[in-house]
Amino acid sequence: MDTRATGWTEVAPGVNRLDVAHVNCYLVEAEGGLTLVDAGLPGTGPLLDSLLARLGARRSDIDALLLTHGHFDHVGMARGLSRDGVGMLVHPGDAALVRHPYRYAHERPRWAYPLRYPSAIPGLISMARHGALGVKGAVAAPRLADGAILDVPGRPRVVWTPGHTEGHCAFVFEHVGVTMCGDAIVTLDPYTGRRGPQIVAGAATADSVRALQSVEALRDVETGTLLPGHGEPWSRGVDEAIAAARRTGRH
Repeated sequence: MDTRATGWTEVAPGVNRLDVAHVNCYLVEAEGGLTLVDAGLPGTGPLLDSLLARLGARRSDIDALLLTHGHFDHVGMARGLSRDGVGMLVHPGDAALVRHPYRYAHERPRWAYPLRYPSAIPGLISMARHGALGVKGAVAAPRLADGAILDVPGRPRVVWTPGHTEGHCAFVFEHVGVTMCGDAIVTLDPYTGRRGPQIVAGAATADSVRALQSVEALRDVETGTLLPGHGEPWSRGVDEAIAAARRTGRH
């Protein structure tokens, strides 16, 4: 599918990636239903509506919204989707953050990153243009638990990967061979502009040491592709992604 024409990409059978300002969310078609993983930025809304129309659906047809975590750039459409009757699930560790998506712990000052990494500035400006500074909180059911198989279309398995946030989770969709790893491992860091598998910079990560430890939880995932919260899909193996993230380390 031509992303220049549509703005979305089918990255696996029935798995559609929506990328706005280098922030990803994923709509999964499975078992006659729809599951959305993460809610992107507010500016992702028109793109989601366009994709749903292409599928002959609308927002109220989404069976579940699964949140990898509660940062503002992953809950941008959440309040609106809730008004449309879409139920949201999150790990208990991030339930408060979903309600207040700017009140997050970060181990390093945010203001310093544009000075140190000026190549990241255009991406940060793009995020702001797509609503990153005006996200409203939402209420999500705190029901995600490590190892649980969720009774939603695609029946993903939950993998708890704390560090970026306390309640960060990945979702393993074994039927199509993909793991949506959120910000546990990204292939583009919006705060530095660096590409390749890595954890997110300390400007937005609560505990980088713990985050690097948590990526080990993905090592036993038996899927061929990682779908990150930022950056391109990674299909060169989980072990290589983890090794690359460890080499990059904290930043």
